[in-house]
Amino acid sequence: MAPRVQLEKAAWRWVESVRPEDIQREHIEIAYRICVPACKRGACRRNCKGNPNCLVGIGEHAWLGEIDENTFHNIDDPNSERRDKNTFVGLTNLGATCYVNTFLQVWFHNLELRRTLYLCQNARANCIDYEPRSICEHLQYLFALLQNSNRRYIDPSGLVKALGLDTGQQQDAQEFSKLFLSLLEDTLSKQKNPNLHNVIQQQFCGQMSYVTVCNQCGRASPLPSRFYELELNIQGHKNLTECVTEFLKEEKLDGDNRYFCESCQSKQNAARRIKLHSLPRVLNLQLMRFVFDRQTGHKKKLNTFISFPEQLDMGPFLEEKDEKCVYELSAVLIHRGVSAYSGHYIAHVRDARTSDWYKFNDEEIEKMEGKKLQLGIEEDIAETVKSQTRKPKCSKGYHCSRNAYMLVYKCQREEDTDPMETNVEVPGFLGRLVDRDNRKFEEWCLEMADMRKQSVDKGKAKHEEVKELYELLPAEDEYEFVPLEWLKKWLDDSTVTKEIDNGNFLCSHGKLHPDKVGEAKRISVKAAELLFDKYGGGPRLDGSTLCEECVGQRCRVLRLKNQLAEDYKEVTNLVKCPPKSDEGYWAGKTSLRSWRQLALEQLEEDEEETKHSNGKTNGEGPEITATKDEEEMKTFNEDILCRHGGLSILESERRLVTEEVWSKLRVYFPKAPQFTQLQEPCQQCLRLEREGKENEALNRMMASEQKSSLLNLFQEKNRPTLTKWPQVITVVPLFFVDEWRRFIRRPTKTTPVSSVGNSLLLCPHRGFMFTFDSMLKGDAQHIALLWPDEWEVISRHFLVDQPISICRISGATPNGSSVEYTTQVDCVCVCPELCRDCREGFIFQQQRDMREYAQATVYVRKVIDDKRLKDAAPEMNVSGSEAEDEREEPVAKVDGERDPDFSQVGYKPGGKSGIRRSTRHRKLRGEKALIVSANQTLKELKIQIMHAFSVAPFDQNLSIDGRCLTDDSATLGSLGVIPESVICLKADEPIADFAAMDDVYQGMFIFVSFHNLFFSLLFFRTPRNSFFAFAYE
Repeated sequence: MAPRVQLEKAAWRWVESVRPEDIQREHIEIAYRICVPACKRGACRRNCKGNPNCLVGIGEHAWLGEIDENTFHNIDDPNSERRDKNTFVGLTNLGATCYVNTFLQVWFHNLELRRTLYLCQNARANCIDYEPRSICEHLQYLFALLQNSNRRYIDPSGLVKALGLDTGQQQDAQEFSKLFLSLLEDTLSKQKNPNLHNVIQQQFCGQMSYVTVCNQCGRASPLPSRFYELELNIQGHKNLTECVTEFLKEEKLDGDNRYFCESCQSKQNAARRIKLHSLPRVLNLQLMRFVFDRQTGHKKKLNTFISFPEQLDMGPFLEEKDEKCVYELSAVLIHRGVSAYSGHYIAHVRDARTSDWYKFNDEEIEKMEGKKLQLGIEEDIAETVKSQTRKPKCSKGYHCSRNAYMLVYKCQREEDTDPMETNVEVPGFLGRLVDRDNRKFEEWCLEMADMRKQSVDKGKAKHEEVKELYELLPAEDEYEFVPLEWLKKWLDDSTVTKEIDNGNFLCSHGKLHPDKVGEAKRISVKAAELLFDKYGGGPRLDGSTLCEECVGQRCRVLRLKNQLAEDYKEVTNLVKCPPKSDEGYWAGKTSLRSWRQLALEQLEEDEEETKHSNGKTNGEGPEITATKDEEEMKTFNEDILCRHGGLSILESERRLVTEEVWSKLRVYFPKAPQFTQLQEPCQQCLRLEREGKENEALNRMMASEQKSSLLNLFQEKNRPTLTKWPQVITVVPLFFVDEWRRFIRRPTKTTPVSSVGNSLLLCPHRGFMFTFDSMLKGDAQHIALLWPDEWEVISRHFLVDQPISICRISGATPNGSSVEYTTQVDCVCVCPELCRDCREGFIFQQQRDMREYAQATVYVRKVIDDKRLKDAAPEMNVSGSEAEDEREEPVAKVDGERDPDFSQVGYKPGGKSGIRRSTRHRKLRGEKALIVSANQTLKELKIQIMHAFSVAPFDQNLSIDGRCLTDDSATLGSLGVIPESVICLKADEPIADFAAMDDVYQGMFIFVSFHNLFFSLLFFRTPRNSFFAFAYE
């Protein structure tokens, strides 16, 4: 089929030979493209929008032929959510809770722990409407679901919510393990059954001691301790044995780290080591992969390969060497990712009953082939990092990983093979909850299956309907129009079919608009009857709704467009001929330059008027390139109209044209303003022009007179200052002086200044707002000082609302002469006083603004050897004006600064004249600017300083004006840090013990949700509760 543009041209090609009054029915049908041939299937790749008879490519291909019933629905098979036989149940990842899921799977496979947890009783267990509330009850219910649920995976949100964890933020997995076991141990210790009190200790707790031996006297000082896991350093090691050996190696205490021996009663060199006395049944080995990087100030992950055995003999590491202590690997926890701040956690766990290995990855569970652990490539390769180290070869019975961060070993015992030990029964009250959940799941499966069946039945019915109606769609002698978009949605099963709406296709005459025929399709009356009966809608558009008026209007416009080119050439030639005397017409020069475009716009406007709803304004048409005047003009000759509607007085903007030219232009612009050659310009504009010239002359004379009278004020020469002035000096706002100078410079372009608004400098009580001190320190930028003779001139030429003067009062004192200053407000001799209330409020508001700021600049200056960098040279990028300002002499200080009032004694007129001092801050080397806010805490500022100076927060000693800033939780506003403040930074010496530094840094970032969860644990057991957590970002 021909393109849409070609179809549009063919539909109106007949207008060249047919006048609007000669239009027949055949011309109307051609305009509406009734006779355009319909497209056949396969001839069009997509639907022809310009052809109302094309019914190909509207979505019919999806319904013609045989269709698979699965295409009628988007509901997955509910049986895919069912747990397979002899498999385990997964856990849903709630956002960033994969670390929680891994530990829950490891603890679930600890049969003794699960059995013990089931034995915990509560008073509500036998209630019919029992629902878990506490953390222990949620864990019981979760384990029961993992054991007997029919679902492929379950939702742990109940337990996670009870723990108070943030599901959107990943936290430190190792710390979560410690805290959760502590919470579980505390819960079991409160049970009535005494056999449950020590289960956590029996399972996970071992005994060790820190033994310090004095080199002088040989006295050994043991410090017994318990452990629930061994934290092993992996940096610089290749296998697990090396890590354990380093954990137990001897440490020398000498120099500043000497040990105080109670026998010698003095500090002595000593040796310290850890001794293992007993090991738990389940040995948790934490591989410390996340360490603190001092250079970056952040955590980093060590992607080091560590090999570990399936069977671990811990006997050689115990103090009692004869004791047999062989462990078997039961779980490996993996962190996938190269960063300590992101990644994913999975767990490899061995089934205690079958000894098969499974990989638990949230909802997905995969059984390993055979009976051996298979970590897989994805767990052992550091993602996105091109490491030069290859994976080392592992001996038989060993495994190697660069992502394993926790190893769980279980002590081998003969009773572990007892079927009674491997069988764990779910208590009755938990079984009832699981059965209820299984019933809900089965009901959901039946509901989903029923929904699938309904969708299939509905799709089959729609299939039969489409096949039947599509054959009836092609139009015959009698036809109707329906929207193309509605047909597409009718054939699109994913959307709901609405009623047919033809309202957008109507013209202003209530019929089908010719321009809308490309968006509609012509179908048979029989098909239209079936569609309107089933789906409703309207109005219905048949052959009688073809609009003859719109076609006639379009015909007239197109014929004028074709004639416009010839008329344009003729007018261009005729304009060159001058008109005869008294027979011409005035035409705007801009209108003559763009009359062709204006005519096109007028024709387009006439064409748009036939549309029912159009958003175009008068004169809007095709996009053109025109000057600014042409863009603003919408009507011919509008450019020579004045604001009063008469002929413009500017003869340069118009020209005379002949009567023949004007008659041709009037055909296209019948409403254009018409002015004959004898028409006089607008009299009002002429009068205003004369008055404007007279006012300009008056303004020039006024400006010249005022400039000669106040020449020094205009040129800013020989001005009085606050340090050198006569007995009385007058004050005016600086705004008045600036406006007056602007008028003097351009008297014809600006309005003359008529009054002096001194009320700007007064408070509502008519009191002066500035003190002598405040003006010396910067408030003088708001005022201008005048000599007495200048004030006389201003008083004559301007209306002054409130005269303000400053008087100098001299008097004798016992110590000699002194000078006092006071202000004089009003023209009467009233002793003017400062409005103290308003002044205090003004100062208070200034101080509050200094402490309530956002995005302000402060400067941090690094201090060396407790001395500020006072002698440091200015930075090279200091501007010349700044350097010049710094060389200026300072303003003379006023003695006896006690009261911010003009009446205070202190300034000596004989001193040096004050010169403006630069208020801009000069940055020194070693100083950096930071953007801060008043509500920002000191801790957040320290983090900014860490990034700017590479000094860790715990090494920063901050002070301002000699005051130390120590409260990290306090805001900068409360600490007195104001904009442009200089904060001194004293950095401590680096800590040599990197492990201790790591602990200190991590201690600063205890995660809030862990603290809220387990704050009560701090009172249970001191050695295990000195914990820290590192928040993942």
